[in-house]
Amino acid sequence: MNYSQVLEHLKHEVIRFYKEREEPGLTYHNLQHTQEVVAHAVKFLNHYQLNDKEAFIVMVAAWYHDIGYFSGGPTGHEERGAAMAETFLRENEADEDVILAVRNCIMATVLPQRPQTLLEKIIADADLYHFGTDDFPERNKLMRKEAEWRTGHKIPKSQWRHKTIQLLEAHHYQTDYAQELLEAKKAFNIEKLKAKDDDELISPKEILKEEKKTPNPEVLSKEKKKDRPDRGIETMFRISSSNHQRLSDMADNKAHIMITTTSIIISVLLSVLIRKLEDNPHLVIPTMLLLAVCLVTMVFSILATRPAIPDGRFTHDDVSQKKVNLLFFGNFYRMSYEEYAEGVKAMMKDREFLYGSLTKDVYSQGIVLGKKYRLLRIGYNVFMFGIIVAVLAFVLSTIVVGH
Repeated sequence: MNYSQVLEHLKHEVIRFYKEREEPGLTYHNLQHTQEVVAHAVKFLNHYQLNDKEAFIVMVAAWYHDIGYFSGGPTGHEERGAAMAETFLRENEADEDVILAVRNCIMATVLPQRPQTLLEKIIADADLYHFGTDDFPERNKLMRKEAEWRTGHKIPKSQWRHKTIQLLEAHHYQTDYAQELLEAKKAFNIEKLKAKDDDELISPKEILKEEKKTPNPEVLSKEKKKDRPDRGIETMFRISSSNHQRLSDMADNKAHIMITTTSIIISVLLSVLIRKLEDNPHLVIPTMLLLAVCLVTMVFSILATRPAIPDGRFTHDDVSQKKVNLLFFGNFYRMSYEEYAEGVKAMMKDREFLYGSLTKDVYSQGIVLGKKYRLLRIGYNVFMFGIIVAVLAFVLSTIVVGH
């Protein structure tokens, strides 16, 4: 049996099946999830170096493990998927032991998972691979959205989170490869969910204690709002800072492109063209013009990326008068850790100082960005118009000599 040829045919059949029966409500159990499971299964195959037959069994199970969702919903979808895989394999004259192995692999994804063989363990771990990745929060949202679509009503976040925690804690990766690769991140995802759960849960005893301590809840609420940084403000500063950082990276990339381009042109001019000026004196002026254009462009590009580092020190008066921005390394890189930590503690205790520092940081980034882009614009203009003039000079010189 030509496993690779049959597998390629199977892949096209499954993709066609999904696309013909596309269901917007299946936000998680869809073609994308199936393709991700296939990709994860390939990682396991490469790690364990399985033979062609074993790899074929795992790949068939990966492609068919959730296809039963499109013919009857979640209940029993593994059984239906296994039946569809069996039909395909019999049509392609697969051996009985292969068909049985594929069925067992698909059934190994039934929760709670109880795989027996290595192949079954691989497909089980590939199916729930995302539990131990950074993609888990987003995939979990899609799962909840799909569950709401199936039930026809909204599922409270706290309820869904509680069930998700139970699911993750009851789950165990089956292969040593998955345990080594994914367990740590899965544990982190669990703790993150629990932290959100704890933030929302307040015991009755705690509520009574707070009521005894605070006779006027409205006053307490106002005081807390004054002391606690506002999320909207924090988000604004975070977005502004990240946007400035991206713009700075873009400016550096543009400058790098220009420096590289002009360097190549200058290298060619110095190594090839200048040697021939004695035989072609009419090209002296265009060559010097092009060289000058490249040099000026390179200078402005370098100026746009050249760092300017301040003194790196601040005084206690600067902190007390809130003049220093402790969020920029240029203001403290020559200070001791104790001096810097003391300044940061003073800043964190003072809301006005804290937000003032954030404002200064964003403003300083904007000033630097303005300088960068201004120099870059000059460099690009010099290069653009200079190249045009230089090319025209070469053309005119050639025409004059020709006449």
